[in-house]
Parts: sequence; C-alpha cells; structure tokens
Amino acid sequence: MSERQAAATTGVEHLSGGKIPGRQGPSYNLFRFGEPSIPILIAAPHCGRAYPDDVLAALRDPDQARLRLEDRHIDAVAQPVASDTGASLLLAEAPRAMIDLNRSVEDVDWGMVRGAKPRPMRHSLANRRSRNGLGLVPRRIPGMGEIWRRPLAKAELDAWIEGIYTPYHTALGHELERLRDRWGVALLVDLHSMPPLKRSHPQDHPAEFVIGDRFGASCDPGLVDLAIRYLATHGRRVAHNRPYSGGYVLDRYGQTARGIHAVQIEVCRSTYLDARLDQPSARVGAIAKLIAGLVRTLGAEVATMGRPGHIAQAAE
Repeated sequence: MSERQAAATTGVEHLSGGKIPGRQGPSYNLFRFGEPSIPILIAAPHCGRAYPDDVLAALRDPDQARLRLEDRHIDAVAQPVASDTGASLLLAEAPRAMIDLNRSVEDVDWGMVRGAKPRPMRHSLANRRSRNGLGLVPRRIPGMGEIWRRPLAKAELDAWIEGIYTPYHTALGHELERLRDRWGVALLVDLHSMPPLKRSHPQDHPAEFVIGDRFGASCDPGLVDLAIRYLATHGRRVAHNRPYSGGYVLDRYGQTARGIHAVQIEVCRSTYLDARLDQPSARVGAIAKLIAGLVRTLGAEVATMGRPGHIAQAAE
C-alpha cells in the first residue's frame, strides 16, 4: 500500500490506472471523497516522484532534475484540500522528467529520439515547447543544459505515452465529464508550484500565487475574479496570467460552452517548502487551509452555475 493509499480515509473511492515502465504500480491515482459535494476536480500533473532505476541512471543530475522539474510535494497541499472540501483529486505518480502531462502528445523534440520517427514536422504551435527544451519529454533546463546522458529510444517514448500519458488524460477527461453530468457544470483546478518569482526592482514584492485561464479562454471570468479576490482578501500577493497563463491542459479541457471550466493555480514553493525548496515545511498546513477555503468558495459558485436559468456574471 502506498503512502497515498494509506492516507485515504474511510469512504474514499480510490481508482488507479496506467503503468510506469520499469516500475511496479500505477501511473496515476484518482480519489473521490464520497458523493461529490462540489463540482471540482483538483489535478496535480507534475507531482509524480516514482522514478524507474533506468531513468535515474540516464539523467545527468537526478537530484537537480527532480528539484527543477517536479512541482515539489504539491500533493502534500492537494490531498488535505480535496479531503476537506470533497473535491475529486487526480495525482500523477510518474515524474515529469519522463512525460510532461501538460504538453501535447505531438510536442516532441525528435532530435533527442533514436529510432524510426514520423514524417518531418514543421515548426508550429504543436511543438513550440519542445523547441525550448521543455516539451513532452523535457530535454534541457535553463541553467542546467541537457538533462539526459543518452538519446531516448522511440520504443521507450511509445511505452511512456501508452503507460503514463494516455491513461492520465483518459482519467482526467472522464472525471470532468462525470462531474459535469452530475452538476451540469464542472471546474478543473490544475494545481502547480513555481519557483519564487524574481523581483523587477528592489522594492518589488512578487506574486505568491498566479491564476491562469489562458487569458480568458478556459474559464468563466467571474470565477477567476472570485479566486483573485479571495487570495488578495487573505493577504496574499496574486497575479493573473503572468508569467503563467496555463498550458495544454487548459487548452484541451477548458470548454466553457459545454460547462467545463479550467484554471491553473501556481503556488510559490517558498510558501510551503523548506529553504532549499525540497521538503514540506511547517507552513504546508496553512497553505492547504488557505487553498481549501478557495476551493470551497469556487465550488459554491460553480454549483450555482449548473442550475437552470443561471447567468454567469463577472464580479464588479
């Protein structure tokens, strides 16, 4: 039994799926805390820490890759939030170093892949992230350079997509549809963490939270405004879409015309991790409590949006 399963309380429905090549166990875990009390799914696509031995051996600096690529221990925030609010919870187990679940399956840097490749592909929006080194399989990290000791075999890539990427997105899509069918509306909270933002001048106080909605494309503006006001009211510095507006997950699942909304929440790692930004600190409980309040606030508003005759309005 994993630590996540052991932490599950009575009445929690636990679903798992996928497979991490080279390891035992699933590539994702989905938790439903009884009958959903709010139409919200919290997802953490970058929290996975289950590294196969061959992946660790292939990384040039495994410790730094973990610190830089993972949304380090954001599941320590997400779990109590879901438990306290009744939101569904989807946690990736596979690490981002293997597959970035917030990228298009076409966003591949084929220069790092050995073996038969698809026909040549023009530069486009589909593979723009891979050209910067952070595509479906990360290749380079700013300040670190190349992260792999060897090329990735095409068969490895195919196995990672089949065992990790496809099952995660299938579970994510099905859970959002289930919530929407139950409530008439659903909200995806895609939970991430970010390194401390740099100051633009000595007196600057950078944001601790960034709410992303793809510049209005993935979520009702009233919900986004509500989230920003909630955090600001609780004395937290919050930004909207800058420097993180969300990525592939919001583009794919934010379907407001169908009643499915999606926001990305970036949490500064200094608010819940230790000074090295490695392990959870004593502050993790306070951050989980803060975000649980945000999720409850959003959940109450989203639930009203599914009622007949509801007209969504942005807050004044």
